[in-house]
Amino acid sequence: MTIFKRDVSTAHNGYVPLIHRRTLGAVTPADFDRLHSLRRMQGLALGLLGFMAVLFVVSFIFQDRLPWLAYVRAASEGGMVGALADWFAVTALFRHPLGLPIPHTNLIANKKDEIGEGLGSFIEENFLADDVVHNKLSEISGARMAGEWLRMPGHAERVSEMISGIALGALTVLDDQDVQELTESLVRRHVVDPDWGPLLGRATESFVTGGHHEALVELAAGRIEQWLVQHPQAFDKMLSSQLPQWVPSIVDRFVDQRIHAEAVRFVRRVAGEPDHPARAAITKFLEDLSRDLQHQESLQEQLEAFKHEVFNSPRIRTLAASTWQAARAALVEMLEDPQSELRQRMTVALQDFGRNLEADSTLQFKIDVWVMNVVEYLVSTYRHDLAQVVSDTVQRWDTQEAAEKIELQVGKDLQYIRINGTVIGSLAGLAIFAIAQLVIAPLAGV
Repeated sequence: MTIFKRDVSTAHNGYVPLIHRRTLGAVTPADFDRLHSLRRMQGLALGLLGFMAVLFVVSFIFQDRLPWLAYVRAASEGGMVGALADWFAVTALFRHPLGLPIPHTNLIANKKDEIGEGLGSFIEENFLADDVVHNKLSEISGARMAGEWLRMPGHAERVSEMISGIALGALTVLDDQDVQELTESLVRRHVVDPDWGPLLGRATESFVTGGHHEALVELAAGRIEQWLVQHPQAFDKMLSSQLPQWVPSIVDRFVDQRIHAEAVRFVRRVAGEPDHPARAAITKFLEDLSRDLQHQESLQEQLEAFKHEVFNSPRIRTLAASTWQAARAALVEMLEDPQSELRQRMTVALQDFGRNLEADSTLQFKIDVWVMNVVEYLVSTYRHDLAQVVSDTVQRWDTQEAAEKIELQVGKDLQYIRINGTVIGSLAGLAIFAIAQLVIAPLAGV
């Protein structure tokens, strides 16, 4: 056993081990506190056994002079038997008593693997059972608690810092070439390889059928009108340059101005008149285009050729690579700076989410149900794997290490078995002797 001395400067409740015989693998201050409590209880149980032994010797010597000491002898004798029997039982759990290889001792070391399997099965069947998990999750509102936690000062900043750290780690690990190859593979598989013609044709047809192109026509006509009004000089010499040289210059200016005024008037009417013939022509053009994109092979082939030419262009690939590098550099810079706009917006968003989560019972219910479904699915799917972790961990322990770990945790409570065995044994011995003296002896005529 380990001997301790009192020292108020230590972290282990003032007790420092002087002689290390068996520390039971104690490492942390809490472990040494448990070890000290265990040794104290062992000393108490051993002291009680010694007291019973002294009583037995004294009563055995003087029982002829003082007959009532026979009862003391019987009680102390029973106490010693109970103490020794329970000492043997408790010790047999963790090691061979007195180092003797007695059968069915050192049970924990010998049954370590079975204990690990049993513990794993116990956890799987009692702690990870479907009804246990469901009932426990039903008792708590994790969403409301999360909302309250996020609303507290500093918590949103901590979550923002954690998210930023994860994102920075991911950006640091990612290789530019790998990202470029992955992006190119995904774009080629989901964007470039599928035929665009039928898809664009159906999209255009749906767009026109819903009348969504009318707003674009009005917007385009309005912008063209604005540009024409602001740039009348664009019409200078547009038509007049084609007139004979003998035509007076005043006629040239009149022709150019007239063309400009008619152009402005035309686009203004297109923007303001829903039934304008130009609009009908545009609608007809889009309808024909949507039909041709879906059914005309020559147009589809032209579109596919243009698509591959664009995406296979070295300039486009260089632009994509430089765009990713610039975006990553900007993200790293903003994520590293706690005062950056990105970090500030992330913190504000988390705080707002926490307030909404705390106040909105419907949102709480939806999130709680979603979390419950996810957790129940994970538990039901990986229940055996989680329990197997416990079994595998115990099986990896050294046999002696396993026994010492368990003794360190529960050894103090097991010493009460020794103490109770001493007390119960003494009472049993006293009762048996009293019955023998007061009942059996008179009946037998002794």
